[in-house]
Amino acid sequence: MSNDLSLKDRLLLAALKVSPRRALTRAVGEAAGWTRPAPLARLAVKAFARRYALELGEAELPLGGYPSVRALFTRRLRPGARPLAGGDETAIVPADGRVYEAGETREGKLVQAKGRTYDLAALLADGPLAKRLIGGPYAAVYLSPHDYHRVHFPLGGQVEGAALVAGDLWPVNPASVATVPELFARNERLVVSLSTPVGPCAIVMVGATVVGGLRASFDPELWGRAGTRRYAPALPAERGGELGHFDLGSTVIVCFPPGVLRLAPSIRAGARVRVGEPLAGPA
Repeated sequence: MSNDLSLKDRLLLAALKVSPRRALTRAVGEAAGWTRPAPLARLAVKAFARRYALELGEAELPLGGYPSVRALFTRRLRPGARPLAGGDETAIVPADGRVYEAGETREGKLVQAKGRTYDLAALLADGPLAKRLIGGPYAAVYLSPHDYHRVHFPLGGQVEGAALVAGDLWPVNPASVATVPELFARNERLVVSLSTPVGPCAIVMVGATVVGGLRASFDPELWGRAGTRRYAPALPAERGGELGHFDLGSTVIVCFPPGVLRLAPSIRAGARVRVGEPLAGPA
């Protein structure tokens, strides 16, 4: 375990190591969806918004329009709230949050945190797709409870396949990312394979403790049970259109092919990013 962790982080990780993480996730998910009794549900919604200082100026509804904490957490933006940067060959940031790491895959590896890497093929659970993306740029964006939690397509094109990959549910906070080996490739995740004007692209929504709901907007039936789907014909994907959402919060990883795109200068570890901003442009 990293010596850089606080005592609080060490104790939390030790507790999570022996806790029933899936049962905890299920219980929190059920509580977040409570709408009755309505007065208590409204109090919970207000308390959550206050506790995490949610910015609701761009939200589709006023605070009182959300009947549960889950409904508030998975809120949509009002139409036109996020203009998209660049043209069709500019990839946009798919989610609001903070960049964990960004760069290019090296020998099939991505950086998880300082001193730790993880395997691209293991992350995608798809060796042939991973081979097409080795050497290309990638970025991992962490969504905190404060953030908007819907995920958008970084490029337009076609969804060729999607897989809900079974896995663990470790938290994805900085302490866990710094200490749990191969965390993003170990946790439950939704992997989306996208064909775009610049080549193949993979978008990975990573689950975590209390984040058991990975929802795909293009295929609502792809939820709750591990499995792989291939779409024939492929499904249309609009640049900036909704890809899916987390029932609570976690991490999105986007991987591009080599030689065609370069990460925007603003995409670096620690940077705050928002949907619609430039993620990568023509190399």
